Amino acid sequence: MTGIFVNNVQAAFKFYTEVLGFAERVYMPEMNLAVIVAKDDQQGTGLLLEPNDNPIGQDFQQKLYQSGIPAIVFSSDDIQKEYESLLEKGVVFRKPPEKTQWGILAIFEDTCGNLIQLHQMLNK
Repeated sequence: MTGIFVNNVQAAFKFYTEVLGFAERVYMPEMNLAVIVAKDDQQGTGLLLEPNDNPIGQDFQQKLYQSGIPAIVFSSDDIQKEYESLLEKGVVFRKPPEKTQWGILAIFEDTCGNLIQLHQMLNK
């Protein structure tokens, strides 16, 4: 499991499942706890949507965001398709798909205080 600080666990759970298409592994809103997984790999790595309600977590999250640094990177097999689909769902992109020497990347806001990067490897 890996975690990402969010400023609202319930809103993050809704965004990550309804907009990004993750599946629920554990969701206990009364405990402020949400763990999600990729729909196509539900036994894979879980993503803990961790509340930033502590000074260290909140400071870390805010400084990443203010610096324009993505909090996490998700892999994509077809970044252009993902980009267009997410745009239709109202996702705000800071950077549209762009080819780099490491692949194709795009950066968007998760509505919960983070920048998220999509990355597609280039075919060699």
